[in-house]
Amino acid sequence: MEEVIEIKNKLSNIEEFRNEITSLEKVLRESNSNRVTFDKRSPEFPLKHTITDGVYVRQMTMKKGSFVLGAVHKRDHVWFLLTGYLVIKNEHGFEDYQAPCYVEAKSGAQRAILALEDSIFVTIHKNPDDIKDIEELERYNTCDTYEEYEKWIMENKLKNT
Repeated sequence: MEEVIEIKNKLSNIEEFRNEITSLEKVLRESNSNRVTFDKRSPEFPLKHTITDGVYVRQMTMKKGSFVLGAVHKRDHVWFLLTGYLVIKNEHGFEDYQAPCYVEAKSGAQRAILALEDSIFVTIHKNPDDIKDIEELERYNTCDTYEEYEKWIMENKLKNT
């Protein structure tokens, strides 16, 4: 019985987090602030991409005080904090990370990230088809919303049955 309660609480926390993130994104989009960007190629967050045998490495540099609302990840992946200090809000609550460290993230993960110091954040993704196009790689590994993620989950369940 305790296991069932624990699972229900965990699912409730995940749903609550997803609602919070969806609301935050809506507020940010409606703000029309010049300090908010949804451009994945923004010079405010320089990206470096490395593609090698079955792996896609994405490095993002964050300045102290900057904030990123990440994409929803379709697949399990690992991320590394090479330098800096971040506070991240995810389905588990707020978590502090100080470099150097790494974390295993599960599919469905989305992060709201605040840099408390200049930071270098790296994600490691699967690339089994050795895709070279960055936009295609991003579509393979992430979704923009939880609604898209749930649709992707359902489509893939149907393919695999």
